Amino acid sequence: MNNICVIFDLDGTLVDSEGLCNQAFLDLLPQLHDPLVTLTERYRGQKLSSILIDLENRLGLNLQNSFEQHYRQRVAELFARELKPMPGVLEMLATLNSPKCIASSGPLPKIRQALKVSGLAAYFGDNLFSSYEIGSWKPDPGLFQYAAHAMGFVPSQCAVIEDSEVGIEAAIAAGMTPLYYVQTGVTTSYQAAGNVVFDDMSQLPQLLKQFANMTQSNR
Repeated sequence: MNNICVIFDLDGTLVDSEGLCNQAFLDLLPQLHDPLVTLTERYRGQKLSSILIDLENRLGLNLQNSFEQHYRQRVAELFARELKPMPGVLEMLATLNSPKCIASSGPLPKIRQALKVSGLAAYFGDNLFSSYEIGSWKPDPGLFQYAAHAMGFVPSQCAVIEDSEVGIEAAIAAGMTPLYYVQTGVTTSYQAAGNVVFDDMSQLPQLLKQFANMTQSNR
C-alpha cells in the first residue's frame, strides 16, 4: 500500500495519554473538581493555550506564566510512569506497510517521549510533525498539509487517523480521508452522517486497504 500515506494523531489515538494530560490539570489546580472523564472529553484534541484560557475563565483565576512549564513537567512524569499504547496499536503497526507519520498538536519533546515510553518510536523514525514546529493547530488544515507534503504525497492519497472532532475537521479541510477512532460504545454525529468510524485498532489495516484500493482505482 505504498500509494497512500497514513497520518496518525498521537494522543488518544496511538497512546492512552488523554487521561494523563488532564490528570496533570487536576494535580496542579486544587480548585478544579471536574471528573477526569469530563475534562478528557471537554479538552480532547484542543490546543493547550485554548485550554488554559478556558480554565482561567471557568475557575476565575489568572494562571502564572510558569504554569505551562509546570504542566509539561507533570505530564512528563505521568508519561514516564504510566503511559501505554492504545489497545491493539502495537499489533496494528506491526502489520502496516504503508508510509506513515505522526501529526500532533503537542510539542516534539512530548511526542518523542510518548513514542519511546510506549514502544512505538521505531515505527515512525523522524516522520514526526508538531503544531509547534509548523505554527498551525487543528482544526486548521496546515499541519496535515505540511505532513503530506513532507512525506511526498498529495492530500487525496492521505488517510488521517484521529480521535477528536477538531482533528477530523482538520483532515476534511485538508482534503484528506479521515478515519475516526472512538472508544467502544461512543456514538458521534460524525458516525450518524455515514462517515468512517471504528473502535478497534485491528480494524484499521482493512479500512486502509479499502482506502488504498479506492485511491488506486481513481488514478
